[in-house]
Amino acid sequence: MSLIKGKVWIFGDDIDTDAIIPARYLNTSDPAELARHCMEDADPSFAGKLSPGDIIVAGKNFGCGSSREHAPIAIKEAGIACVIAENFARIFYRNAINIGLPILESAEAATFLKEGHQVEVNLEKGEIVEISGGRKFSAVPFPPFMQEIMSKGGLINFVKEKVKINYKK
Repeated sequence: MSLIKGKVWIFGDDIDTDAIIPARYLNTSDPAELARHCMEDADPSFAGKLSPGDIIVAGKNFGCGSSREHAPIAIKEAGIACVIAENFARIFYRNAINIGLPILESAEAATFLKEGHQVEVNLEKGEIVEISGGRKFSAVPFPPFMQEIMSKGGLINFVKEKVKINYKK
């Protein structure tokens, strides 16, 4: 899980949670349904173009707006393996960790990378490599306990495993 390879999809600054998952779809919490509408208001055909493991690269303030957890759920369920941005809105940042969506902040990568680039992301080291040109970018990796939360698929799974809760839906 600490090494991700995928195709880059570019989005700009101030992509808010309404662009990630429009409010008209918040009447469901079904992750598959949310995924079908991921980034729909930013790019109506986005969800249909994705391949599992693809990577979103964005500018400043990704995930601003309302605090809906639906936004990172839609991204993760759509098959996006990682989001790299210059920076994230704090509530999106926390929600991404809570649901196990890997995110990295790298202004240099966000500026340099172009749509269609293939990148390799090492979450453990905070390293991003544009494969064809070999250009490397760095990001501050999460501390080990936060990496463990993400590797378990989010905070709920992490806590269930740590305290051995027998939880049934």
